[in-house]
Amino acid sequence: MTGPAQLDAALARDNPEELLHLAISLSMDPPEDEHPGEAERICRALARHAQPNVRGNAILGFGHLARTAGIIWKPVEVRALVEAGLADVDPYVRGQAEAAAGDLRHFLKWKLKKPKA
Repeated sequence: MTGPAQLDAALARDNPEELLHLAISLSMDPPEDEHPGEAERICRALARHAQPNVRGNAILGFGHLARTAGIIWKPVEVRALVEAGLADVDPYVRGQAEAAAGDLRHFLKWKLKKPKA
């Protein structure tokens, strides 16, 4: 499932079990040649999801995209989402955000703000 229409249909179904895996599979093998920025678009949408595991995996997807695609198309928005994840109330989301932050620092040389204690 890599076309924009199929991805939008998955977002519309809003099935957490399906969405839980969507961001990871897309970001590990992003369709950048056919649909540049599409994997990131989906991760940005899911990074705001109410379900913490979906949100956490979407944030982790940004780190995968740094490694696999070597580009973040909307860095200001993605930076804000990752930094929000670092301060999320859910420990799973915080852990996934830490992993993503590490990849973004390493592969794209980002400097991310640490959450205030």
